Amino acid sequence: MKLALISARPTIGNKPKNIHTMESYVKKTNADMYVFGEYFLSGDRCKDEFRDLAEPLTGPSVKRLRHLAKAHHCFLVFGMPCKDDKVDGLIYNASILIHPDGTTDAYKKWFLPNAGPFEEKLFFDQGEELPVFSTAFGTVGLLICYDLFFPELSKALTFQGADLIICISASPSVTRQYFETLLPARALENTVFFGFCNLAGNQEDLVYWAGSQVYDPLGNLLIKAPYFKEGMITCDINFKLLEQARARRPVLRDIRPEIYQDLYLFSRYHTKKTPKRIKEES
Repeated sequence: MKLALISARPTIGNKPKNIHTMESYVKKTNADMYVFGEYFLSGDRCKDEFRDLAEPLTGPSVKRLRHLAKAHHCFLVFGMPCKDDKVDGLIYNASILIHPDGTTDAYKKWFLPNAGPFEEKLFFDQGEELPVFSTAFGTVGLLICYDLFFPELSKALTFQGADLIICISASPSVTRQYFETLLPARALENTVFFGFCNLAGNQEDLVYWAGSQVYDPLGNLLIKAPYFKEGMITCDINFKLLEQARARRPVLRDIRPEIYQDLYLFSRYHTKKTPKRIKEES
């Protein structure tokens, strides 16, 4: 599968212009899947305007992008504020996957940062599902930005059969070191291909470091885009390498499922197990 990652700068609040940007990149080169960053449809830093910019998956912007996917027989991945399909007034920070036949899937961000310059919990509801999506090439899982800091999500996607995990992001320059530490770790600890697509340029008070990149299932860097520059990189993903990687580093075979029960108890009740001690006979 030929994967194209686009580090670009969306225009805040201008969905037609951002769709035009997506169309222009898709027309530049042939690829099987094109990936754009978090919030790419709406732009970042929209605050209360996110509610007006949000659309359902049947909205006009997604319909136009379905036509693009069909015309070029490709997959599209991008971020947008997405309306809840049942409850009026609820919106999510979503990663959208459009298939070549126009079928549309969505992942809704689980972890919403609310510290420093980030205020996502003021505007978005938290996602509650961790779906994976079948394609003609392999199974794909989606994450968004801060989700990367929680290894349980990547593990859950891998347990469900993900061969490739794609994390779209709006990561500012001050967080680059953190992301570049975690990305190879998530690939290696799950023996999956891992793609990361970040915004470029600035959105009001934040500057994004671009640097989109891809890792193989052993955590080796396959390709990286330049820092702080707009542009597109492409990478061929050979899913046949997964079997070899999982034989060399059998972390999925060796996982101990009982640890997740313990993690729940430790986290939910802040308890810890008391080790068994053998008393000395007097």
